[in-house]
Amino acid sequence: MEVAVVSGLSGAGRSTAAKCLEDLGWFVVDNLPPELIATMVELGAQARGAITKVAVVMDVRSRAFTDDLASVIKDLDARGYKPRVLFLEATDAVLVRRFEAVRRGHPMQGDGRLADGITAERTLLEPLREEADLVLDTSSLSVHDLRAKIEDAFGSEASTQTRVTVLSFGYKYGLPMDADLVMDVRFLPNPFWIPELREHTGLDGEVRNYVLSQEGAEEFLDRYHQLLRLIGAGYKREGKRYLTLAVGCTGGKHRSVALSVELAERLSKEDGMAVKVVHRDLGRE
Repeated sequence: MEVAVVSGLSGAGRSTAAKCLEDLGWFVVDNLPPELIATMVELGAQARGAITKVAVVMDVRSRAFTDDLASVIKDLDARGYKPRVLFLEATDAVLVRRFEAVRRGHPMQGDGRLADGITAERTLLEPLREEADLVLDTSSLSVHDLRAKIEDAFGSEASTQTRVTVLSFGYKYGLPMDADLVMDVRFLPNPFWIPELREHTGLDGEVRNYVLSQEGAEEFLDRYHQLLRLIGAGYKREGKRYLTLAVGCTGGKHRSVALSVELAERLSKEDGMAVKVVHRDLGRE
């Protein structure tokens, strides 16, 4: 069981950090009272492998429960969980701009000024900052920069992969609602009009060989593969971890199926990609 505690100044990026950890496969609990952290971790440990990573996001809203979060962290360490503490901070000027941009008050501001709330919170959380394993100053970080740093610190090789679904479909049944990119392969001859191939599918060798042997098929796959390399690298920089690539022909039985399998085989050889194939309309005819 891996355990992480995420805390820091309000407006420094805790919500972004929590979402990033969720994308990396962590079970994230927001604003759990410190007294319940150990209980939550114990429950996760008893989940028989269903939960292997627990991240607890803490902020000053929990101060009413205890002022000694450090003792809870030490208790977890004594139980053998060895939690990692991530502390997020930013300069006062940056925090003021962020709060003004969203037109929200600081949780510790009360009847005072925004700056007073920031100062009070910084003082309250200073002991936790000193105990932190990783302190990130987000003053000059974009959302994507922050995600990249958290992925480096808390992500595994598998969790940082781009998960690609290559989805074959038939246009006569409609476009897939969740497609990020759509590839139309109806420019290739349709095996449906070849009597000996009509009852077969793109999973069969005869159909696959027929489709891939058509003029332009290999060139199209080569160039589209190169384009996907470029797009995939850009998605990774932007923190997008899921890509659905739809490949369509008329009925979703021959051309789209054969080319989806071929494209998936090529993509699966790329570093940082986990690829699966889904044939949405195969068998509907």
